[in-house]
Amino acid sequence: MDTFKYFAATSVKEANTLLSQYGEDAKILSGGQSLVNMMKQRLINPLVVIDIKEISDLDYIRYTNDDGLRIGGLT
Repeated sequence: MDTFKYFAATSVKEANTLLSQYGEDAKILSGGQSLVNMMKQRLINPLVVIDIKEISDLDYIRYTNDDGLRIGGLT
């Protein structure tokens, strides 16, 4: 894997700010299974990795009649 900037976002707002700042150069890391393997195989080479695993607001499963089933990105 080549060199990249690593950010551990602690809120959805922070993750969105980083994504806005780095755009296409950034990749999201939540569990690492796919992203890390693709980086090791040199299939992708992001300049920025934004880790979202500490954002508890993304760890949910909810159902409402209005919205239906919603599953957070860390579930």
